[in-house]
Order: sequence, then structure tokens, then C-alpha cells
Amino acid sequence: MSEPADAVLRFAPALSEWVLHNLRQGCAPAQVMEAMRAQRMPAEAARSIVDAFVFALRTGSPVPVDSVTVAPPYQYEPSRLPQGTSIRAADRLVRVAARAAQPAMAVLNDVLDAQECEELIALARPRLTPSTTVDPLTGQDRAGGHRSSLGMFFRLRENPLVARIDERVSALMNLPVENGEGLQVLHYPAGAQSLPHFDFLVPSNAANQASLERSGQRVSTLVSYLNDVEEGGETVFPETGWSVSPQRGSAVYFEYCNSLGQIDPASLHAGAAVVRGEKWVVTKWMRQRRFVPAPAPLGR
Repeated sequence: MSEPADAVLRFAPALSEWVLHNLRQGCAPAQVMEAMRAQRMPAEAARSIVDAFVFALRTGSPVPVDSVTVAPPYQYEPSRLPQGTSIRAADRLVRVAARAAQPAMAVLNDVLDAQECEELIALARPRLTPSTTVDPLTGQDRAGGHRSSLGMFFRLRENPLVARIDERVSALMNLPVENGEGLQVLHYPAGAQSLPHFDFLVPSNAANQASLERSGQRVSTLVSYLNDVEEGGETVFPETGWSVSPQRGSAVYFEYCNSLGQIDPASLHAGAAVVRGEKWVVTKWMRQRRFVPAPAPLGR
């Protein structure tokens, strides 16, 4: 199957300045589109232009100046997640509580048992550091302003517990263990959240470009909840209206890269603020190819 060709929409640079100014002032994208339509711009053109600006601002990509490239709609394919109301995932049976097709996602029960959740938290706790985000302009890690959590990474198959979970989620996500990045544990205290973001990598900096060259694109995510949260902490998908409540041992799975290499903007997601209690999660990202970490800096 060949990928459909992109189209290019051209416009005056003054429009770029106007769209950027209004979005940065807090105008909703729908309001900006409506103002453009009031000036007799076709609805699809207005949507494509505003969507391109919103995507650039969310991912740190260059902001359009006088044109936007309009990619064909994302082509949804059968999910990599095995079919059925339950899935045999290596050493256990995982129950499927709900599925959606666009984006491809599912809510899963019994991914982890209570003891595994407690052990992961205990192993992760002394290694937690303030979560960082990648600066879209430099590619360097920085303390996160949009994510007020603490986190750490396990190495692939680092110990018997991690190896068992790596094997299980690999079977569940239907990709080789070697394609997975190391398990990431995140701790969100009361008030902590993560703002809307994508898990796929955008080649807007040298670090992402190098990572994509080494391992290919991220294709799917599994977020498993390690504890029950008293209030808040839902995983929210604002483009679709889905909201998944954190319950110990359950997980939310979603995909965002198809066989054509297209990425799905409907996979935008966020972690709602924890209102009462705390939230612990463990995340697995899968790549198109074997995951090769970035080389350690010299002198370490």
C-alpha cells in the first residue's frame, strides 16, 4: 500500500502572524477558524491551517510562515491488540473492558496483580527524580512545567519482576520485547497532572531525529495503573471524549502509527490533576524496530 500524497496550502505571512497571535492569547482554535470563515475562507482550508499551527505549538515544530502541508487523513488499520474479550498475554489472561477504533485503544483489566504493583512502587520510589520534558528547540531534557510528577526508568529485563512484565506486555501489545523502551514509573502527588501531549516523536530537534533513525517511530502505548486514586488522575483523550479512571492493575492501551508511517493526532492525551490521594503508573512505549537507547555522554 502506498501512502497518499500531501497537499500544500499557501497564504500570506500576515495570516500566520494573526493566527499565532490569537492562539497564544488563549483563543480557542474553533474561534480562530470561525473568524477565518467569516472572511470567506473555505472551512476545510481554515481547519487545515489552524490544525497545523496547533500541532506545531504542541510539539515544538516550526510554526508555518506562508504555507501548510496538508497530510491525507490518518488511515486506520486493524488494531495490533489481539481480538476477543480476553487476551492470553504470556503468563496471564488479560480481560478487555472496552475497545475503540478511532483511535485504536482499549481499557484492560488484570494486566498487573496487586503484589506486582506494590513491588514496582517499592523498587521505583528511591530512584524517582523530577520528570523532564524535551525542549522542542534544543532536544535537551528540562524539568517539566507541564508535568508535575516524579519518574524513573527501568532497563529492559532489569530484574526478574521487570523481565516478567516486559514479556507480558510484549505479548499483549503484539510486538517483540526488543521493540519496547524500558518501563517508566511515574508518581503524581496530589495536584500533579500532565497537560495534553502526544507520545509519538516529532523530528523537531536533533535528539528526536537521532532516536527515530535508530529505532523508528513509537507506535503504541500501554499505561498501567499501580494504585487506586481517590479522586482525579484520569487519562483523558480530548479529541475523542474518552476518560479512563485509574484502578490498580488495569491499563489503557492506544496506538498512533500505522504501517504507512502516518501518525494519528486523535491520540492526544493528558493526565487529569490528582484531586485526592496520589497516582502511580507504569508506561511501556513500543517502537517500529528494536529500541536502541541514546549513547551515554562521554565521561559517564
